[in-house]
Amino acid sequence: MKVTLGAVSRPGESLVNKTGSWRTLSKPRFLHQNCTACDMCALHCPEGCIYGEEENTYQNDEAYCKGCGICARICPVKDIEMIPEVAEDD
Repeated sequence: MKVTLGAVSRPGESLVNKTGSWRTLSKPRFLHQNCTACDMCALHCPEGCIYGEEENTYQNDEAYCKGCGICARICPVKDIEMIPEVAEDD
């Protein structure tokens, strides 16, 4: 019998729980200037919350984005920047 240590979840399981409310202090902004639709941002997003199909169409779903910044670091044309999270006034 194989025992796995740590927590293991099925792919896409985070879609059940909206996690964007406890995002870090920054979030990605897609500039839509140099995007080549290489899909690297979407492939490396640990939450799978980046979508797009053509150049300069990629976006993230802020309800699930945790602000890790992997998308901005992996983008080969630097078309994603991390910006400060601004609290909404209630």
